[in-house]
Amino acid sequence: MRAASPLSLSSALHLKASLMFVFMAASSVPSPLYAVYRAEWGFSPAVLTLVFAVYVFSLLATLLTLAKLSDHLGRRPVVLGAIAAELVSLLLFLCADSVGWLIAARVVQGAATGVALSVLGAGISDLDRDRAPLINSAVPLLGLGLGALGSSLLAEYAPAPTRLVYLVVSLALAVQGWMAWRLPETVAARPGVLGSMRPRVAVPAHARAGFVRMVPIDVACWALGGFFLSLGPTLARQVTGWNSPVVGGLMIAALTVSGALASLLLRKLPAPVLMRAGAATLAAGVGLVLVSTAVTSSPLFFVGSAVAGVGFGVGFMAAVRTAMASAMPGERASLMAAFLVLSYCAFSLPALAAGAAIGRFGLLPTSQAYGALVAVLAAVAFAGTFKGEASPRFSRPG
Repeated sequence: MRAASPLSLSSALHLKASLMFVFMAASSVPSPLYAVYRAEWGFSPAVLTLVFAVYVFSLLATLLTLAKLSDHLGRRPVVLGAIAAELVSLLLFLCADSVGWLIAARVVQGAATGVALSVLGAGISDLDRDRAPLINSAVPLLGLGLGALGSSLLAEYAPAPTRLVYLVVSLALAVQGWMAWRLPETVAARPGVLGSMRPRVAVPAHARAGFVRMVPIDVACWALGGFFLSLGPTLARQVTGWNSPVVGGLMIAALTVSGALASLLLRKLPAPVLMRAGAATLAAGVGLVLVSTAVTSSPLFFVGSAVAGVGFGVGFMAAVRTAMASAMPGERASLMAAFLVLSYCAFSLPALAAGAAIGRFGLLPTSQAYGALVAVLAAVAFAGTFKGEASPRFSRPG
């Protein structure tokens, strides 16, 4: 495939960043609607986390098998394929009238998002390696937060609460898909497509030290994110007493938008400093959220969510920068896939366990135990930043 009039490199970078935003926004759109679906169809918190988790399992399976396709087929055709699959998932959401339809939509969406995140993350690095860590960390957080907030507002104040938002996202993605035909290719096609689909996670030997170093902060960030996007809206309703989808959207936005803004403001700091700041603020924010659940304070709940979000955004940016710092061009897609596999395992498995635990222990005790574990991980990440601090590979940008 060859674009007749390819976009400039600057326009291509902006389009890929906007595509990443829309894919992540689409992935968070169902979160504030879960309470609406539960009211209509009557399912338990365990089923809710299952619906959330099948998306992540599908995404992980895709990362393990298809994430390196763009290294062999080129970036543009894989981007177009991901857009087509995402449009199919949005159609399934539009038709959904039972949990089965919802699960099917999330499975297809997980596959589309897995391909998209890998190829867009690698493609952004192709175009601007210096700004790639910021884009690959801040843009997904903005997408998650604004997608959830927009979904909750439409559900509360517009007609067809479980339909309209998917039409809006479909229209935006269709326009971007039309523009994506003009993306310039940044990788030469090469043989080995079938071999690249063999499930394996590849971290090159020269990148392993950085990868291991960022594991605690990455797991802490995404474990918290998984809880907020699955069970968080239910917790927010209980703490605030506000029985509206908007409260869940505001909570998710407080976490993710504050994270994106902090990433933007602190992007020039070296990675060890970012990781230390991220771990400290993540632990502090989780602590405030835990106190708010104990004293039933709505203001403290949202303040704690925003403080934790700063840690989420800054810690995630430090993790991306540290993991990708040593990657060569031909390794970026596979290394990004390994990074995303780790992130999404942390995003899904703890939240799935929490959903099962709620049936036995209740929402508040489970949430408090979950938050305490996240705070411990953040403390481990903070302590780890003092080891090998003098090594330049962890402080160089890009």
